[in-house]
Amino acid sequence: MRYLVLTDIHANLEALEACLADAAARGYDRTLVLGDLVGYGADPNAVVARIRGIDPLAIVRGNHDKVACGMEEADGFNSVARNAVRWTFDVLTAEHRAWLADLPQGPHQVSELVEICHGSPFDEDAYVFDELDAARALKASSRPLCLFGHTHCPVAFELSSEGLGSFAPSDQSRVQLIDGSKHLVNPGSVGQPRDGDPRAAYAIVDEDARCVDMFRVKYAVGEAQAKVIKAGLPEVLVQRLALGR
Repeated sequence: MRYLVLTDIHANLEALEACLADAAARGYDRTLVLGDLVGYGADPNAVVARIRGIDPLAIVRGNHDKVACGMEEADGFNSVARNAVRWTFDVLTAEHRAWLADLPQGPHQVSELVEICHGSPFDEDAYVFDELDAARALKASSRPLCLFGHTHCPVAFELSSEGLGSFAPSDQSRVQLIDGSKHLVNPGSVGQPRDGDPRAAYAIVDEDARCVDMFRVKYAVGEAQAKVIKAGLPEVLVQRLALGR
């Protein structure tokens, strides 16, 4: 089984379509979505509709999804995120708000090899930035491979008998899953990368080959920016798309 892995799309339809087209050329069987379909970007309804049409094998909610559908308040969000998520709530259709509200909480066990979550397997809203965070997450994970998002930065951690290691993927990287080790992998954000690379990020997990291939894809950043400006969303969101920050 080959899984396309998407996370942190953040209502960026152009980035999502670029990832889907690139992944289709590489081949995959089913899709896994790790949350935050909406927030920040200008196409929340179109992105939700596109993901629903894909019929993911497994999907979990993100923190922006919860606030955008009215499940939670935006108390922990900064001013830019609060502005964007309130706008998102107003423009989402009632049907799409209800669909987002029904998304399950992670972690979710996909197979004997793979589980998914948004922030971490011990707390869906927790961030995994460093090896200390990763050690706690790996201890809580129940599968050899745990896929996560939330930070918008691609990274891979491996816990083996020799200890805990990590690496930041480059342009196109492969994480080989080692028997006896536990792995924690973030493919990076589809719609709002924050690692200094503005290209959209996604991954494909190959269960037979026991690997995770991570990719970056150019997309029509200018078109996404124009939509953000037209929507009246904060100017900083326009800048972020170009800078990957």
